[in-house]
Amino acid sequence: TAAALALLGGSVAALVVWKWLGKKMIQKKMEEARRTRDEGMKRMAKAVQQFREQVPSVQTDAILSLSLLELTGRLQEGSLSPRTVLYTYLEKVSALEVTQQTNCVRHFIPECEEQLQEIQQHTEKGLLYGIPVSIKDHIGHKGHLATCGLVQCLGTPMEEDSVLVKVLKRQGAIPFAMTNVPQSLFSYDCSNPIFGQTLNPFNPQKSPGGSSGGEGALIAAGGSILGMGSDIGGSIRLPCSFCGLCGLKPTAQRLRWVLALPSQPCSCSGWAEGGKCLLLSHPVPCALGPMARDVDSLALCMKALLCQEMFQLDPTVPPIPFNEEVYSSSAPLRVGYYDTDGYFPLPPCMRRAVQETRCALQAAGHQLVLFSPPRIPHVMTELFLRTFFADGGRSWLDVFTGDIVDPGLKPQVNFCKIPRLVKKLLALFLKPLQFLLLFKLKDVALISTCRSVKEVWNHHHQIQLYRSQFISQWKELQLDVVLCPVLGPAFTTGYPGKLLTAISSTMLYNVLNFPAGVVPVSTVTEADEEELKLYKGCCDDPWDRALKQAVSGALGMPVAVQCVALPWQEELCLRFMKEVETLSRDK
Repeated sequence: TAAALALLGGSVAALVVWKWLGKKMIQKKMEEARRTRDEGMKRMAKAVQQFREQVPSVQTDAILSLSLLELTGRLQEGSLSPRTVLYTYLEKVSALEVTQQTNCVRHFIPECEEQLQEIQQHTEKGLLYGIPVSIKDHIGHKGHLATCGLVQCLGTPMEEDSVLVKVLKRQGAIPFAMTNVPQSLFSYDCSNPIFGQTLNPFNPQKSPGGSSGGEGALIAAGGSILGMGSDIGGSIRLPCSFCGLCGLKPTAQRLRWVLALPSQPCSCSGWAEGGKCLLLSHPVPCALGPMARDVDSLALCMKALLCQEMFQLDPTVPPIPFNEEVYSSSAPLRVGYYDTDGYFPLPPCMRRAVQETRCALQAAGHQLVLFSPPRIPHVMTELFLRTFFADGGRSWLDVFTGDIVDPGLKPQVNFCKIPRLVKKLLALFLKPLQFLLLFKLKDVALISTCRSVKEVWNHHHQIQLYRSQFISQWKELQLDVVLCPVLGPAFTTGYPGKLLTAISSTMLYNVLNFPAGVVPVSTVTEADEEELKLYKGCCDDPWDRALKQAVSGALGMPVAVQCVALPWQEELCLRFMKEVETLSRDK
């Protein structure tokens, strides 16, 4: 007995030591990653200082105030040099107000100076000649990490540029910074244990949104004029809503970023490419898209990317060039609209934005038709969330092996760790209450997994059926586009993790794989704040109250709307976004 107790005690001690050593190793890797980032920033600050000493007369504010179209014009005609523009933006980003106050930059790309030399040797100037571009953490760039905020992804740099980065460079763009993301990308906040919490540049108490939150914060702070994000539930549109930017989630297959692999195999490499984050990645695919200050910038970016280079590098991308005629059209539109999806009631200011935009469109000669998206609770639980948790979340949990879980993700991670039998009992208990509880956070408990190949195929089939039903309803009303709300205004940091299913307004168009964009049209007023005090949602339950707390204290923060078109009609979506933008600026 004494020997057995001694053996047990020794085993426990060994386990404790092993765990302690593991945590020390994780801490060491994170500290090294942060040190590498800080050293890179210091190098860039030094390069900027050298440039300023060589060219002291640069009018920084004048350059930063130019729109993308104005800037490209100046670069194309030669009145501004790519070197001047690059160092002007590097100076802005390396300034304390951008990097230290928002913590949006994960890493500078020192090769931007090599790219600067490269484009000056091109015989033809691309559409994005000399434009500094920021890219989201997980978009592959040769020699750099795609971390997804995960420790296990540190130390495995990409062997080559992704297709997207290659095309950007061929068009003369200069990728200069990689931006922060939430851990595993599965959040619409922007925090991870390695690089910390990114903050909204308009209010440090607020989140910039996610998962493209670093991009949102950097562009909104004036540190980038064009950024590339990705979207699988609102990850482009939510940061744009929270930060007052324009952003486009295209049809998923319209752009591609594959063919960039880490130099060494790692379990998170598929995650970085947007595929492994789903057991069923095909039915709700991840889309790549641009983020910028105005709609014309998005259109120029899409025009630049939809080129022969893209189609040759990735033959799976349909060879459909940008249709300038559709984007430039001024023909009246037949617009469907709704200000609530009947699932998660949004704050009063977001519904106000839709109604004001509807009136402005009607006054401008467009035809407005009331539209009701069908069966949103079914879409949220049976189609969207079941896609993510089809295996009970086991694939997602794998990426946290040997990692520290960010506090914002702990509720979801802890739920996925609950044994299946307990989940079944929990679902059985909550099933009779689901109508009363309005399908909110409890949805995660009610999700059924796909336990066989047959169920997987049936899940695919159900998504296709819903898409067909939605398109039929759209066609019956003879709609061109749809105007609808987007989640906002910006949440207080920490709240996105408590309100996972509040993203119904954006996730719907990931399930449908429709192009959808966000345009800022207003700001939160004192009247909005007063009306928010009376907000009760559907039944004033804990989730309604959490939403109220999340968006309170947002006076002056951006308020946006969402614009949607049918698949492959990005140009029409952008044209509609441009109309909304113009009307909002004229009022």
